Amino acid sequence: MRRHWQKKPLLVRQALPGVAPPLPRAALFALAARDDVESRLVVRDGARWALRHGPLPRRALPPLAQPRWTLLVQGLDTHVDAAHALLARFRFVPQARLDDVMISYATDGGGVGPHVDSYDVFLVQVHGRRRWRWGPVADASLVPGVPLKILRRFTPEHDEVLEPGDLLYLPPGWGHDGVAVGECMTCSVGFRAPRHDELLRELLQRLADGVDDDARLYRDPGQRATPTPGEVPAALSAHARAQLQALLRETQRLDAALGEWLSEPKPQVWFAPGGAWRPGQALRLDRRTRMLYDARHLFVNGESFRAGGRDARLLRRLADAGRLDAAQTARLSPEAAALVADWVAAGWLHPDDAQAAGGAR
Repeated sequence: MRRHWQKKPLLVRQALPGVAPPLPRAALFALAARDDVESRLVVRDGARWALRHGPLPRRALPPLAQPRWTLLVQGLDTHVDAAHALLARFRFVPQARLDDVMISYATDGGGVGPHVDSYDVFLVQVHGRRRWRWGPVADASLVPGVPLKILRRFTPEHDEVLEPGDLLYLPPGWGHDGVAVGECMTCSVGFRAPRHDELLRELLQRLADGVDDDARLYRDPGQRATPTPGEVPAALSAHARAQLQALLRETQRLDAALGEWLSEPKPQVWFAPGGAWRPGQALRLDRRTRMLYDARHLFVNGESFRAGGRDARLLRRLADAGRLDAAQTARLSPEAAALVADWVAAGWLHPDDAQAAGGAR
């Protein structure tokens, strides 16, 4: 993090020795056919590129013997436990910045062309081999007339073939081009990098939604008759600035709005109702749950909660570690335990039966 994060690329040979694909090829194809999964198919034929968005039934995919095609499946960590476990290995970066795991399946020669990403990415080779070329981008112009953002001119500085277990980190803005050497699978661990306009729009909208419609009506009892009715009144302009500044001074509401937004699941994510839970049972987060906290709040799947003292320490541990053991849940206050039971009923948390069974042994 000190030497490379958002500074320069890093290739680590055998960073994850013995790594395996998070799921078999057939299971990946079945996942791509679902309408609650974000998937894309990229096919190259000479200089021509074709892009198709999912759902992608098996008949929509080219034959396995056909070279130069790629299947991309986004958000694999929300569907597959092994992918969720892979994402958890990168929690040396704050959870608020972690996004998801995308898997790329490619036949020989498959890829998406030389491109840049606006976010950090860790590329983990999990099956087969892929040739990666990367370097700084001197010319950001794109190839016209293709459905992908492919760099028109790309001169890489590095050229390496990654084997299973190898990892390549790339900061935002570095050009890179990955081409399958035979059949291969690569997992991309991506990160959230909100644009400034997106961040401001979300926060201001959430803050504005919390303002009482009748609490702050503009009044101008001192307004005189004017010979320049087209001019914006100075008092109204000053009032608007004062209201915005007052809103931004409400730091607790601002912090709550930020945490709620950062913890909001993606649109494709949904939760099945859960079962019952009682204090003294171990707990684990559902792999789709986003749980964060700050000095005053807990944030779970777009909602904010207040907690203090021992409850706050225990629930922050749940956010950091993804689980609480039976002894820890037994220490929750009745109010916190009731809240956790609601989260379990919503499917956000689950009793950790495997841990309980392990404790029994």
